[in-house]
Amino acid sequence: MKLSSALRRLSVWAQRHTRVKTGPPTNKGGVDAMPDSDRKLKSGRLLGRLAQAAALWKIRPAVRSLLSRAHELIDSSFRAKVLLPVTGCMAVAMAITFFVVDHRIAQQSAQEARSTLATANAVIRSSQDFRRNDLLMRFHNLPNESIWRQIFQFGEAKDLHNTLSDLMEMQRVDILFYASNRGKILDVEKNDPGIPVPEFEAAAAPVLQLALRGDERVDTVYVGGKLYDVVTVPANNQDNKQIGVLTLGSEIGGAAAQEFSKLTQSQIALMANGRVTVSTLPGLDANAQFVRAFQGAMPANDNEDPTASVKPIVLNGVHYYCIAGRFASLNPGSNLGYVLLSSREQSLSAMRATQHLLSGLGFFAILFCVAALWLFINRVTEPLRELRQGAEAVGRGDFNRRVGVRSRDECGQLAMVFNGMTENIQQSRSQLEKTVETLKTTQEQLVQSEKLSAIGKFVAGVAHELNNPLAAVVGFSEVLKKTTADAKDRQYSETIFKSALRCKRIVQSLLSFARREQSERKLVSLNGLVEMILEIVGYSLRTSNIEVATQLEPNLPLVLADTSQIQQVLLNLINNAQEAIQAGGQGGRIQITTETRAPNIRITIQDNGVGIPREHLRRIFDPFFTTKEVGKGTGLGLSLCYGYIKEHGGTITPLSQLGKGATFLIELPIAEKTETPVELAAAPELEKPNPHEGQGKRVLVIDDEKPILNLIHDDFELRGYEVEVAENGTTALNKLDQNHFDLAFCDWKMPGLNGQQVYEQVRRTNPQFCQRIIFITGDVINDEMRHFLETEKRPCLTKPFTLSELHTTVETILKAV
Repeated sequence: MKLSSALRRLSVWAQRHTRVKTGPPTNKGGVDAMPDSDRKLKSGRLLGRLAQAAALWKIRPAVRSLLSRAHELIDSSFRAKVLLPVTGCMAVAMAITFFVVDHRIAQQSAQEARSTLATANAVIRSSQDFRRNDLLMRFHNLPNESIWRQIFQFGEAKDLHNTLSDLMEMQRVDILFYASNRGKILDVEKNDPGIPVPEFEAAAAPVLQLALRGDERVDTVYVGGKLYDVVTVPANNQDNKQIGVLTLGSEIGGAAAQEFSKLTQSQIALMANGRVTVSTLPGLDANAQFVRAFQGAMPANDNEDPTASVKPIVLNGVHYYCIAGRFASLNPGSNLGYVLLSSREQSLSAMRATQHLLSGLGFFAILFCVAALWLFINRVTEPLRELRQGAEAVGRGDFNRRVGVRSRDECGQLAMVFNGMTENIQQSRSQLEKTVETLKTTQEQLVQSEKLSAIGKFVAGVAHELNNPLAAVVGFSEVLKKTTADAKDRQYSETIFKSALRCKRIVQSLLSFARREQSERKLVSLNGLVEMILEIVGYSLRTSNIEVATQLEPNLPLVLADTSQIQQVLLNLINNAQEAIQAGGQGGRIQITTETRAPNIRITIQDNGVGIPREHLRRIFDPFFTTKEVGKGTGLGLSLCYGYIKEHGGTITPLSQLGKGATFLIELPIAEKTETPVELAAAPELEKPNPHEGQGKRVLVIDDEKPILNLIHDDFELRGYEVEVAENGTTALNKLDQNHFDLAFCDWKMPGLNGQQVYEQVRRTNPQFCQRIIFITGDVINDEMRHFLETEKRPCLTKPFTLSELHTTVETILKAV
């Protein structure tokens, strides 16, 4: 206190002293005195420091008092003891979590962007290869077509010039020239006067020399500030001797760059010898930056990981990832390629938004936890330790743990509530486990139903597109069989007819499986089905060096089955076995066995291929599950097999070990009834058309498919009918108003007026003629259509139909009216 009082007095004296005026400087004893200004400055600094020390000394007791009170609070408050370290730990944990999550998000975002750009680079390479192959295929036979060969061989200069001009317009190329078999350029045609012809001829010289040696090639060259794809095709005379070379050039310009950009969803710059020829980034003049990006993002070798070549770059303040690639060129000195750019701005913006979100969530999470902890600590007392231990035991799953009730106060009541809660949780857990099992089963059924529904919609959409051409194939094959006299041609037409009927059954089988409709089943021999399938795939198996061994039990009992479905099952399993063998190397063996295992018949298909991994065995029958590469498998084959066998009341069981082949066991129940087995794929014997059958009768055919119109028109004309056709409902109604017809065929689904609308118009104007209308359709007959046909009592032929079915229906209708 004394020191404090002294410092306080010294500070007051210093402040007063600085305000005292001093007199002029004096000189005592011959020594110059210090100037007043310097003396005042030094004195002021010293006194200021003394004043600061006095002020600090004044507040020091207050600081000590505050720390002492805080220590007392922490020492005496259980809440403070817990809240302060817990809050600090939570803040540290949140900060660490924020850092780790942010770092992982940044890494993942960068990796995804790199993978996307690497994929885009692969797309560019594939697109360029496709573009070059397309050019080569387009112009492969061009100079050897007879219309051009004569001019190339004998034409004069004017004719050659006109020919090149016509070819350039027809093929839509930018430059075209023809050289003799000695390499001399005879004529040049170009659509852009700015193309430097000598420079283009020099750039195309390597590929031209290859063409002079008979080698068709495509090259990429840089001429006049632009990139071109150059195709050279040898021209030969009728004796197949080379007479010259036709060279065509197509610019890789803005349209190609835009196409590449759309394919890859990225920006692209085409590079040539250190310059940007075309870029999809508007208004960007950055040749030097693109050159550095092209050099820095170029893979060191073809075996390098593509994602490792992706580099970050900033252009005009915009962040990108870039990757570069080269165009193949025969000129070793050329440096042609491209730079792909993928913007990082969106990912960076999303990352910043995520950072802000995490920061906000972390802050509010800390506040919430601190508040919750404060409330909890207020209620916790020492007697609740046992309750805490009981709670921990329940948390570990020990629901038999109970807390002793030692009093009737709040702690005792809480203990009783806790015990009751534990008992309820134990009961609820048991019920929940049962409910979860039920929900899993229901979910699996729902997922299976949704998958089958998707298959049904897909197949129904495809059925219409398949049934129309199949109807034409079936009908015209019948017409050929009836009209041809050559036995070999009749055999060919019968083969076409039987194959088309099989396609029809396959479509109907797919619809039956997807829509769960009851299929048509007959007594069949499984040995016959196996032999038929082996006839179909025998050539493919032999050429693949795959041996097929069969052990078919003689006098095998018959089964009641849909032949097309069982054929599809066997075909799918044999094809899968073939692919498994081919994946393992050259050659292999497939063993097919049939035997009686009462009350079933077992078919065993065994191969020595690569086998099926254990983790895939339980999923191979799931729709859309496949382990094949994209484009090589749909994942529907085994799913269809499983559905077909289950519909027949049988089972299909896979057995396999990786590397030791696979075995499929199919068991089908033996038929109880004894009937004559169905003949497989037997075409009906057709009678020769009677040219007087329809004499004096007029028929109208309404269909938007010309092959169907031609089929019915030609067949009925052979039978003496007078036939008219209409490609839409409006034309058909006009013809019905102007002419009399004895019969009409009407397609159900057509552009404009459909079949039902045409029928309703006829019913209003000529109701008697409605009894002479026969509907045909390539769609699946839905409930609405079936209700209409049943109400109006109208027949409907489903495409593809045979001519026998068609004429049977016509005979029935004509007799009825």
